[in-house]
Amino acid sequence: MRWLERLSGFVAMLLLLATPAAAAEGLDGRTLGLAWAIPFIGMLLSIAVLPLATPHIWHHHRGKVAAVWALAALVPIAITAGPHAAAQAVTHTALAEYIPFILLLLALFTVAGGIVIRGNLRGSPATNTILLAIGAGLASFIGTTGAAMIMIHPVIRANDDRKHNVHVIVFFIFLVANAGGALTPLGDPPLFLGFLRGVDFFWPTVHLFWPTVIIVAALLVVFYLLDRLIYAREGHLPRDPTPERAISVAGGINFALIPAIIGVILLSAAADWGVVTIYGTEVAVAALARDAAFVAIVILSLGLTRRSNREENSFSWEPMREVAELFAGIFITIIPVLAMLKAGADGAFAPLVALVQAPDGAPNTLAYFWITGGLSSFLDNAPTYLVFFELAGGDPDHLMGEGAVTLAAISAGAVFMGANTYIGNAPNFMVYAIARDRGVKMPGFFGYMLWSGAFLLPLFAVISWFFFKV
Repeated sequence: MRWLERLSGFVAMLLLLATPAAAAEGLDGRTLGLAWAIPFIGMLLSIAVLPLATPHIWHHHRGKVAAVWALAALVPIAITAGPHAAAQAVTHTALAEYIPFILLLLALFTVAGGIVIRGNLRGSPATNTILLAIGAGLASFIGTTGAAMIMIHPVIRANDDRKHNVHVIVFFIFLVANAGGALTPLGDPPLFLGFLRGVDFFWPTVHLFWPTVIIVAALLVVFYLLDRLIYAREGHLPRDPTPERAISVAGGINFALIPAIIGVILLSAAADWGVVTIYGTEVAVAALARDAAFVAIVILSLGLTRRSNREENSFSWEPMREVAELFAGIFITIIPVLAMLKAGADGAFAPLVALVQAPDGAPNTLAYFWITGGLSSFLDNAPTYLVFFELAGGDPDHLMGEGAVTLAAISAGAVFMGANTYIGNAPNFMVYAIARDRGVKMPGFFGYMLWSGAFLLPLFAVISWFFFKV
């Protein structure tokens, strides 16, 4: 990884040359050149390209890659604004965003991993459609990651005697790993970041309800018709490889812990227990209690769930380790990017501001939807959401009120269009890997995009025209 170390040194030098005018008390986005975005862009491109180009190296060294890009962002901040400012920036990012974000994902991932659906359903078109509908419905309550991990195994078992079953998994990614999670902050990481920034818990439920219902319903209808056609032509294999077994659901304490997670989040948003200051960052006591409750829920789930449940789900901590490592790099490298975005038309991202604004200065909501969604297709949708949230002003009260259509466009673009590629959302990777490991002949990167281009883009065009054209 010597080349990465050399690259980080070069980037740090380039950033220092780009602008020496960062304010001593912190980063002033108006003084930062575009070179300050290189670590963030490099981090996202590493996530997009390296798993496909060098999967073995990426698997063993992704944490080092994230660390190099993080240092490439922090060293220039420390030199230009001072080590104290750099440490405060990291502290603020960790306490306000990264730690709550990771702990929520950890709680949902752990609880979902303890719930197992046993038995063997027959993968008829009606059965498959019902399973996908259940998964999409669960996604907004236990997260796209949780719903995907619970539902993918019974869906694969139900279709392991089908001659052609790739389309089932592709639509599973569309519905369960993406679109179904649009209605609450629990559903998809971008929405939880919005919640941490001050967006009300039920705001997505109200403002994304009809776009979500239309997309989910349309995809279910299209899937049923497609699956019925394939089923009629080819049917099942002569012999079902999965032994017959009655359908049952097991999970014990985890069924109580899911509503506990929801209750903890709602309580933390409503409670006012004062604030504490930790190295220059004000943190609500209720937020600290929420994060502690997430840890307690993880411990309870692990301690009170039978080990056999997680073994049946092929449960592994590897996905969480990957998310934790990569998002540490993302949240650090995005610090100067957010400072530049806050500068608006006075900053280096003025051309991007012009793209998402009409000539009279009003937000171009169609552009917000398509640009947020387009970037979310190839980059991770959580940091993409943050970028455009800040570009739209970053004021949650304004965005929930006068800017509601803009925030809805950003939210919908980030959540829905994460399904356009394998790399737009973390659960996409997980589902793809599990299905391939179980013998499903999944399409390659561009083969998958043919599916998403054919079935998703027309839907997104309709949704954007009816809901985000103002």
